[in-house]
Amino acid sequence: MSTSVAPARETVRAADRVASARRHVSASETVSQTLTMAWRALKKMRRNPEQFFDVALQPILFTAMFAYVFGGAIAGNVENYLPLMIPGILAQTVLTTCMATGTQLREDMEKGVFDRFKSLPIARIAPLAGPMVADLLRYTIAAVLTFGMGLVMGYRPGGGAPGVLAAVLLAIFTGWSLAWIFTWVGTIARSAQAVQGISMMILFPLTFLSNAFVPVESLPGWLAAFVRINPVSHLVTAARDLANSGTMSGDVGWTLLAGLVVIAVFAPLSVRSYKRHI
Repeated sequence: MSTSVAPARETVRAADRVASARRHVSASETVSQTLTMAWRALKKMRRNPEQFFDVALQPILFTAMFAYVFGGAIAGNVENYLPLMIPGILAQTVLTTCMATGTQLREDMEKGVFDRFKSLPIARIAPLAGPMVADLLRYTIAAVLTFGMGLVMGYRPGGGAPGVLAAVLLAIFTGWSLAWIFTWVGTIARSAQAVQGISMMILFPLTFLSNAFVPVESLPGWLAAFVRINPVSHLVTAARDLANSGTMSGDVGWTLLAGLVVIAVFAPLSVRSYKRHI
């Protein structure tokens, strides 16, 4: 008695078929697709205005709180403390704002939003970079409100409008570059809560163990050594030099270099980790 054996059939996922048939996406198409995803994220923000609560309230609350609580103890009065504090608040506000990038990414992945992008012939970096481009609006709002609150409280930047603008642009670039770290965390963490917890453990020590709110000279030697090499300290010092005196110090170059290194490392890692999930 002979038995017929059916030929084995290779099982191929639909996503794999699409991936194998996907044509090469040019650089111009990647930029266009990224901007399309950014526009989608902006429309989502318009429908969910609570996404602006942190950037709208945190600069006002933190500026007033830190000035009146620590101003007298550190600088003698609030007016003398503002030139030291405002650039520090700028750095803290923009950097803490970029933490939300990874959290929102993880939430979208959990809801299945990114499943819709599997069959689209788009660059894999577009769904990741698009929301980050949209987040530039949130960074800008946070930075403007920080300086605006400082002006209301009596802060008068010696660098004038050009120095303040340069400090804001530098802080926005740094926040955008660091957001790639949290984007990568969003692709590897198992939940949005985990992303938020990991992000806080990364960013809060870097922010508060810096020269953002106190002079380095007042710190113990071992702590001062860490603060001087902390990338956040370079950002704060660069922002102070630009806003308070209009000078471009070497810290500006170090801050830009650090941001470019972060992008070069974590942007590919984010895309690679994202591709594993699809």
